[in-house]
Amino acid sequence: MIENKNIIQDNERAVIVGVVQKNQTERQVNDYLDELAFLAETAGAETKKRFIQKLQHPDSRTFIGKGKLEEIRQYAVNNNINLVIFDDELSGAQINNIQKELKIKVIDRSDLILDIFARRAKTAQARTQVELAQYQYILPRLRGMWSHLERQGGGIGSRGPGETEIETDRRIVRDKITLLRKKLAEIEKQAYTQRKDRGEFIRVALVGYTNVGKSTIMNLLSKREVFAENKLFATLDTTTSKVVFENTPFLLSDTVGFIRKLPHHLIESFKSTLDEVREADILLHVVDISHPNYEDQLAVVNKTLQELDAADKPTITIFNKMDLYEAQTFDEWLSDETKEEILRDLYERWQHELQGNVVFVSATERRNLDGLRSTILNKVKELYQIRYPYKTTFY
Repeated sequence: MIENKNIIQDNERAVIVGVVQKNQTERQVNDYLDELAFLAETAGAETKKRFIQKLQHPDSRTFIGKGKLEEIRQYAVNNNINLVIFDDELSGAQINNIQKELKIKVIDRSDLILDIFARRAKTAQARTQVELAQYQYILPRLRGMWSHLERQGGGIGSRGPGETEIETDRRIVRDKITLLRKKLAEIEKQAYTQRKDRGEFIRVALVGYTNVGKSTIMNLLSKREVFAENKLFATLDTTTSKVVFENTPFLLSDTVGFIRKLPHHLIESFKSTLDEVREADILLHVVDISHPNYEDQLAVVNKTLQELDAADKPTITIFNKMDLYEAQTFDEWLSDETKEEILRDLYERWQHELQGNVVFVSATERRNLDGLRSTILNKVKELYQIRYPYKTTFY
């Protein structure tokens, strides 16, 4: 990994910054900042305050206006803040200019996500993918980050040590990117061979927004202990297990969670990991129905699946965390009849919108797991019968 890969140290005190641009509402930006605060917590920082500014266009020099920047500076000084996190992607020059004004560390959402991925990467493939994404993130920002070394003015004689170092660094970073791509290609070739060796099994992949409970469901279905935690991106490396329901075997894979504004170079680097999604026969799309923006999260995942050319695959949508949904929706004054009516309306709505490929569960309470297993089994058997019409047994 590149040096100082963990840009956030535990217990850092942070403020987060969002900009309401045209075609956005303050509520939307607050939702994004809720997620940014969760990302910061996952990385070990403590969010003390959020700052929001409405702008038609971000400032080319400091992204936000001078007044808001001064407001952040004063708050940071008075409250021992040592980190500022912007929800939008900043250029190297913007980061450098803001840091000069605030005199503390400044990062953006992409940098924060890369930091979390760097901490979570365990296998050689994941570590290589993250390192490649880090260098791709750094490359276009080198000039802005090195601007304090450049000589004042321009013209003849203005090319000095700063620019020489920039060009040297660019060459080093480009060479490193080339080497990492070659290394990743070798790893991908081995992974492809391993996938091809899995035989004729139907392949099922868990997909969904980050922190919706995919790994918990993976553990329950496969009876295998996959790391599950109430933090974003708990799972980076794809885990595949052979599962057998009623003498019908299939392969079940857990994959990295999706998120809003996932850095493009990170998606590019992780495309090999997401081959499990592209090559799956069936997708299990897990949704946290207790989340206030679960419909937005569902849409983000569907959009990402389209980018991966996987949107047309047979999909079972699993609405998870029904226990939390009911706790949030029902109060003590509601009659059982009213509760049943609310749930019936919810079920009917999504059954209609998703053509019946829907299951409602609570993984932590093990609620309706038999219904989930039965739905998966029926879909797996259906595909086996299409693929191998003359085969009567599969195990």
